[in-house]
Amino acid sequence: MKKVSNWVWACAALVYAFLYLPLIIVVLFSFNDSNLNAEWVGFTFKWYEMLLQDEVMIEAAMHTLIIGFITCIVATVLGTLAGFAMYKWRLRLLPALVLTPIAIPEILMGVALLIFFVMLNMTLGLVSITLSHIAFCIGFVAIVVRSRLQGMDESLVEAARDLGASPITAFRAITLPLIMPGIIAGALMAFTLSIDDFVISFFTAGVGSNTLPLEIYSRVKVPMKLNPEVNAVSTLLMLLTLSLILVVSKVAPSALRAGD
Repeated sequence: MKKVSNWVWACAALVYAFLYLPLIIVVLFSFNDSNLNAEWVGFTFKWYEMLLQDEVMIEAAMHTLIIGFITCIVATVLGTLAGFAMYKWRLRLLPALVLTPIAIPEILMGVALLIFFVMLNMTLGLVSITLSHIAFCIGFVAIVVRSRLQGMDESLVEAARDLGASPITAFRAITLPLIMPGIIAGALMAFTLSIDDFVISFFTAGVGSNTLPLEIYSRVKVPMKLNPEVNAVSTLLMLLTLSLILVVSKVAPSALRAGD
């Protein structure tokens, strides 16, 4: 039994090393005092200083934050309403409509959205990216909110109704405060998914509407443009993403287990 346990720990260590070792290397080499990523030369902050002076990268970061903020607000509102509707009425068609965008392959959704925008004769740009991110994130928010609603004591709402509260008043005074941690967790999840998204943004972006993941990809795919500055911005993006995930886990621990 002990040998089996040791094999399990060894396999687990290899899996986690495979997952996290490349991320650790990216972070370390963002402080490497070398124009190449081949070997460690020395410690420096110059790549972060250059990043602050890179207007193209800063513009892409601003686009990403603006899209992420708008996506967060709109997807949270629509996702909360969808999650409440799925919990309250339990219609068979509604979950399929809400959850399909997160169930299908992301590349398929990107192609479908591209075709949709072309059929509408819509110019691709920041608006098309934002609409695409909203459509993609609504389902995630709905899952988190519905999970929170399923753990709520429905008798509290019934007691409020018995005391004369209207459905809207009962929702505002009882239901909304109880599910607020789930709403906040869903909002942070939507923001995280938006700023990290590459596939959908790649298909729905137009000329001059680069986001941060797209700009990073454009520099990584061309060897001559690859430098530790990419490692620096990747480290900052990773730090932001991990921070938001930690906030989600603290605000609503069940949010990361929405499917349970």
